[in-house]
Amino acid sequence: MSRRHHPAVRPVLALCAATAVLAGSAAAAPAATPPAAASGTAAVPATTGTAALDDTYYEGALGKTGPALKSALHSIISDQTKLSYSGVWEALKVTDQDPRNSANVILLYSGASRAKSKNGGAVGDWNREHVWAQSHGDFGTSQGPGTDVHHLRPEDVQVNGIRGNKDFDNGGSPVSGAPGNLTDSDSYEPRDAVKGDVARMILYMAVRYEGNDSFADLEPNDRVNNGSAPAMGRLSVLKQWNDEDPPDTIEKRRNDLIFSQFQHNRNPFIDHPEWAESIW
Repeated sequence: MSRRHHPAVRPVLALCAATAVLAGSAAAAPAATPPAAASGTAAVPATTGTAALDDTYYEGALGKTGPALKSALHSIISDQTKLSYSGVWEALKVTDQDPRNSANVILLYSGASRAKSKNGGAVGDWNREHVWAQSHGDFGTSQGPGTDVHHLRPEDVQVNGIRGNKDFDNGGSPVSGAPGNLTDSDSYEPRDAVKGDVARMILYMAVRYEGNDSFADLEPNDRVNNGSAPAMGRLSVLKQWNDEDPPDTIEKRRNDLIFSQFQHNRNPFIDHPEWAESIW
């Protein structure tokens, strides 16, 4: 059953973030000051401190490991607002906004900056990439896993097509239009800068969707070629990526934006990457 959080939690976290801004927290400041956001776009917020989250949002998970931790996190993050699939377009224009150009989004695999207005299905457009492939569990674009922006990201239409529904693993041949990405017949390797991001998105989905809300029980495993099974691999590689590419300021801010403006839940593996090892 989804746990309802105390209504004071979100204002407390917002106040903590605001306090960090007033204090000029160096840890929360971007490397370069981005241009002012245009109308209809989001200013980049300060990241919320882990200590504040542990005292409030994650209170029920602290001190747990293994299945008990997974169960506690599932109860916490299942308390969310579900977006429509059309609403995902507008959410991604905020969560993935280019910090140096508020008219653009950053594409996940290629790292390119592309105009927000170029969303669609034609060559040169960007579309909504399901990092946990929607065929792995057959959830499609339904509200829930099909519209959960914690694993939906902007990507070039053609690059998205190359990735398809492949599992994640190391190795392969270079991907046209996405420098640093590799692929073969049954797996995809993203560029180094987002390997941890990809891993944490997969692990989030495995905790959030446990088969108790009309959708399949999504689980990571140590295979590729999972087909339509509700599984994504390769878990050992995803754990390695989580360790080697820890959350950066951009990934943390994205988590904060999803929490504060859209779904009102968080990806716990961005706030606590070490929980991946505690569970798996």
